[in-house]
Amino acid sequence: MVRLLPPRVATVDSRRVAALPPAPKQTDPHYLTPAHREWRRQVLQRDGYQCRDPEHDPARPRSGVRLFADHIVELKDGGAALDVSNGLARCASCHAAKTHREKRRRQAIP
Repeated sequence: MVRLLPPRVATVDSRRVAALPPAPKQTDPHYLTPAHREWRRQVLQRDGYQCRDPEHDPARPRSGVRLFADHIVELKDGGAALDVSNGLARCASCHAAKTHREKRRRQAIP
């Protein structure tokens, strides 16, 4: 008769393990400076307070929505922090999509 060995890894009842809350988001101090606020104002003013994302959905409004002054080349990728030519006005939807694309690219997720 063959004897089976007991499992080497204990199982955990997931109903009894409390999930840890995600760490709170930490804002980069750069975004809180007067220089950044002035850069943001210049970018939005130059773009006419409208979303200028080339992939903007034409069915969505370009103005009258929340706008972000977004760095075209992100700071994490070496983009110039206060160069107006490195900024583009994006609506919240376009900003979220671009941020998601860049994060996936940075992590090399296909």
